[in-house]
Amino acid sequence: MTDKEKKDPEDRVTTIIVNGRPKEVTGKEISFEQVIQLAFDQPPHGNDTIFSVTYRKGGNEHRPEGVMVEGDTVKIKKGTTFNVSATNRS
Repeated sequence: MTDKEKKDPEDRVTTIIVNGRPKEVTGKEISFEQVIQLAFDQPPHGNDTIFSVTYRKGGNEHRPEGVMVEGDTVKIKKGTTFNVSATNRS
């Protein structure tokens, strides 16, 4: 294997699924904020907006699915799936 073929995991491109759409991202993990940006062309905003993010086929072998909250990161691999929704507090 040549040096060009040895890629840094931070430069690796991985296809994940966000709200049913394939998205290509680099790195070995993704943040809550990055998932929100991928889910919406123009994310809803405001003090009353709450985002719900669930994932599967990611994380680690002991917790391959779960819920993300603001500030979280999740390890990703090909096919990691995220479902994101935005709601308003009422």
